[in-house]
Amino acid sequence: MVTASDSDAILRSASAVIPNQRARREGSIGERSKALKRNKALQKLTVGAGGAVAVAIGTIIAGLILNGIGFTGVMIAIGLILLAFVIAAVMPGLPEPTPETIQKADLKTLAGKTEIWLERQRPMLPAPAVTLIDGIGTRLDQLSPQLASLGENDPAAQEVRKLVGEYLPEMINGYKSIPEPLRRKDNGGATPEQQLIGGLKTIDREIATMTGQIARGELDKLATRGRFLELKYDGAAED
Repeated sequence: MVTASDSDAILRSASAVIPNQRARREGSIGERSKALKRNKALQKLTVGAGGAVAVAIGTIIAGLILNGIGFTGVMIAIGLILLAFVIAAVMPGLPEPTPETIQKADLKTLAGKTEIWLERQRPMLPAPAVTLIDGIGTRLDQLSPQLASLGENDPAAQEVRKLVGEYLPEMINGYKSIPEPLRRKDNGGATPEQQLIGGLKTIDREIATMTGQIARGELDKLATRGRFLELKYDGAAED
């Protein structure tokens, strides 16, 4: 017999599955990740096209030398052209970003790599968190042009890397490590799901703050915000 509580649990599970399936179908959460994927696709296309052109040139030269290559030669040339595109298609795609590689990423690709990592996390997160992740993608797009004004080893750049490559992954991975049945149970006044949502909102605000501060050249304030976040998260971990 299915009780009312069982029905509620089923409905909650279904509501979680639907957005997760939608997230799997959705593409990039930001323009920077789109650009990285597009550039990789163009690289593959260039390899395939280059191979095809090389085969075509070789075929023409062979035809001139041999006074024609015949039907067999034409079929071989077509096969080689197809092979060039097959090889290009099976070439490795973009390396899977990790928190460690994000922290070491150059400023030009930092936002895009963070967005790609976040895209991989969406299917494992509750619907409200997925919405926030998509919003963070937009924030990262806004932040990226401002990062261009910084040096790779600038303290402000290090603070940004720490935010998106350390605090953000720790928060999401911490939630994912909690067994599913416990994610909506109260834990000191809030459920892990609520804590995740609250943390993502904080990250979203911090990225917006950092973007404005870098744009205005307020790098001292940005360093102060970084120390505030460090104390905030370290304190939360001790609690």
